[in-house]
Amino acid sequence: MGNSAVGADGNPRAEGEGPEGPRRSGPGRHRSFWRELPILVVVALVLALLIKTFLVQAFSIPSESMQNALQPGDRVLVDKLTPWFGAKPGRGEVVVFHDPDNWLTGQPTSHPNVVQKVLSFVGVMPSANEQDLIKRVIGVGGDTVECKGTGPLTVNGKPLNEPYVFPGNTPCSVDQRGGQFRVTVPQGKLWMMGDHRQDSEDSRYHQADKNHGFVPVDEAVGRAFVVAWPLSRWATLPVPGTFDQPGIDTRAALAPGGLSLAGAVPVALWRRRRAAARVR
Repeated sequence: MGNSAVGADGNPRAEGEGPEGPRRSGPGRHRSFWRELPILVVVALVLALLIKTFLVQAFSIPSESMQNALQPGDRVLVDKLTPWFGAKPGRGEVVVFHDPDNWLTGQPTSHPNVVQKVLSFVGVMPSANEQDLIKRVIGVGGDTVECKGTGPLTVNGKPLNEPYVFPGNTPCSVDQRGGQFRVTVPQGKLWMMGDHRQDSEDSRYHQADKNHGFVPVDEAVGRAFVVAWPLSRWATLPVPGTFDQPGIDTRAALAPGGLSLAGAVPVALWRRRRAAARVR
């Protein structure tokens, strides 16, 4: 009978026919895919939520305060992983942080729809949370930051060369609202300033709030490390070299002296005890 087969009842069975009748073809497999699709979507959303929570989150830039490094409408990716290992924001980093004390009062806010809110929550879309700000870290705990006249801005007495400042701006703002200042940053706090110095409501202009303009480190969301969208503006956001100049990190400068002092104290005590023993 050629390629035909015989069933259990002794009757011939057509090619492709199973013991219980004709085999299911394409439509059955399509129905299986559609049954699995909701599971795949849920898994993808859960992964996106985990990535947003622990690894990387996208933020949309709403204002001109960080021009030219960041333009309104840019999407930046923020590193949320390293803070889990105890890393703290450093000088020169562009950092997203929660509004520390009503800095955004009076600022226009967007009103995303339900779908946008859900997609933003899981991390598929940039954050729609308008209570976040983005500025550059100028001073960390222990630093003295000062502005006189139009600048330059100094940190621990070292003048900063700031090529990232918006063209036409001066590093320091001459005004009576806070543009002229000398502050020492408390431990656990940050002094934040926008690159668009004459169009940024940053630490300078919130010195009357409960934190005196400083931003608690705990309010930092993470460091923005790349402009991801639009593709025509793709760029990294490195720490400018001016923050690496010798002498600007007073903590590093004091460390060797502190170690020397710690080593000298036991030696001095040993010598005193030895001298006392000789007197006896």
